[in-house]
Amino acid sequence: MVEDDHITTRQYARIVASWVESIGLNRAAYGIHTMRRTKVTLIYRQTKNLRAVQLLLGHTKLESTVRYLGIEVDDALEISENIEI
Repeated sequence: MVEDDHITTRQYARIVASWVESIGLNRAAYGIHTMRRTKVTLIYRQTKNLRAVQLLLGHTKLESTVRYLGIEVDDALEISENIEI
């Protein structure tokens, strides 16, 4: 593979599916979106840095990130106001 080559989303999904199956888990319960969401949820819980999570997800609106994480709007706004950018 050349350094500039990238794998497709589908190829990545197949790799993850094979890893999940190889350790005896249900493929339907674990996928690339699950991994993406878990990572940013853990980052948010440990740091409460909503802006960092927003950037990692590529969201343009903070409200989208709040919905994605499933946190309360009031909590999100309070956290956001306490983070200096």
